[in-house]
Amino acid sequence: ILEFNPDGSGRRVYASGIRNAVGIAIDPKTGQLWGSVNERDGLGDNLVPDYITHIQEGGFYGWPWYYMGGHQDPRLRDKHPELRKRVITPDVLVQPHNASLEMTFYTGKQFPREYGGDIFASEHGSWNRSVRTGYEVVRVPLHHEGRATGEYEDFLTGFLTPKGEVWGRPVGVAVAKDGSLLVSDDGSRSIWRVSYEPK
Repeated sequence: ILEFNPDGSGRRVYASGIRNAVGIAIDPKTGQLWGSVNERDGLGDNLVPDYITHIQEGGFYGWPWYYMGGHQDPRLRDKHPELRKRVITPDVLVQPHNASLEMTFYTGKQFPREYGGDIFASEHGSWNRSVRTGYEVVRVPLHHEGRATGEYEDFLTGFLTPKGEVWGRPVGVAVAKDGSLLVSDDGSRSIWRVSYEPK
């Protein structure tokens, strides 16, 4: 991840070893940078998990030699052993090949109070698994200090039929002025609004 001054000057590496941080966002409460990352393919159905994590300045996350901390990609065995101790383990691991895309922090007031400050992330859906995964929006609960719990939960689903047919693929997520959550979907070419009405 590169950092620049607003005028484009001052280019520097903020963090490295991140394969594909499609979604990046700054926590409005803490000022901490976060990213949702598409990990590597080619190691089977169950490796390597995509992830959502805070990004440490100067941090190294393993790509292409390591993943999930010090696990070495077997295709690059014995390459750069000196980097193993530097690899940061991500905060939240999601299903491999979910294609974690955009993310946002919930800053609205419409949803129940416990959603305040949490992360919503779109999972575009797998293309190379024997059983499809993703095709949803997940919620990543955060502690009040802005730290991840390490868990995530399904929030918006239904884009995949029980027979495995895909009719929607979430891409973008944004909080609307009224506090609802907007989700763009390039599978059905729609923008969905998720609203909450208390009982």
